[in-house]
Amino acid sequence: MKRTEQTQSVSTSLDAHKGAAMLFAAAFAAVGSLALPAYAETTATTYGFEDVDDVDIFYREAGDPANPTIVMLHGFPSSSHQYRNLLRDLSADYHVIAPDYPGFGASEFPSPDDFDYTFDNLANSMDTFIEQRGITEYALVLHDYGAPVGFRIALEHPERVTALLVQNGNAYIEGVNPAASEPLQALWENRTPEVDAQVAANLFNLEALKWQYTHGTRNPDGILPDNWFLDFQRVSRPGQHQAQLDLLTDYTSNIAAYPTWQAYLREHQPPVLVTWGQNDAFFAPAGAEGYAADVSDVEIHLLDTGHFPLEEEGPFIASTIKTFLAARGIE
Repeated sequence: MKRTEQTQSVSTSLDAHKGAAMLFAAAFAAVGSLALPAYAETTATTYGFEDVDDVDIFYREAGDPANPTIVMLHGFPSSSHQYRNLLRDLSADYHVIAPDYPGFGASEFPSPDDFDYTFDNLANSMDTFIEQRGITEYALVLHDYGAPVGFRIALEHPERVTALLVQNGNAYIEGVNPAASEPLQALWENRTPEVDAQVAANLFNLEALKWQYTHGTRNPDGILPDNWFLDFQRVSRPGQHQAQLDLLTDYTSNIAAYPTWQAYLREHQPPVLVTWGQNDAFFAPAGAEGYAADVSDVEIHLLDTGHFPLEEEGPFIASTIKTFLAARGIE
């Protein structure tokens, strides 16, 4: 009697598993007839290196080169890694490419003794990279350091720029937070080895790098730690502190160039989409709003997040970019 009940129980269990398997198979087959979510309609990201003036520049690329191109210029202390998801989300509709500057990310790191780390040189390197890749027309994503790099490129080739897609990329003195720039005053006024050591100790440690990504975010625990761990590993290489301090020292050249960039905007009137983390400790919302004074075709979104808005607002930014560009026939 016991054995019969056990056999019946096993048989019933097997029947249940078979039924579940059939239901799963039917559901799986039905997926083929459903529209995939927008984020799944993408092309694979590929990775490569381009020799630019004897420096190997790393880049990420996705999408059909026959589609309009978007060039993504990264900030500090990051690299093209910050665009990993945006590349995916835009690749079905656009040709997207994101290079690393010399000394950043996976690009070659020339010694500061052999390469002058200035924004002019970063821009020249990126401009040459774009030309060597055969890209003659493009929208520019400008984040943080990407703004001074991108504006220099735009000034050189205004006819090539189809739009500016600004993410906390400042071009207005009103956008500079004095409290954030105060620690750099010593670099700008009287740079010495002692000043270098103090600024490096304050800015390049792991906690400070983490703070840049998490400050002002709604959910700090939701920000990918790979961001600051990768940045810390790269900025800890021998010679990196000097290279980064050279760039921070040269940042005054960007502030001096703000009027020139604003004149470019007024003269050439590129369409400008601004998606700005309004809780950014470095660049205030006034920097986002400044674009409306110089460009007639401008759309501004102030987002409840920090310096790297893609970390919390990536899907919204990707969707907004698609809508903005398509409305202007860039599709």
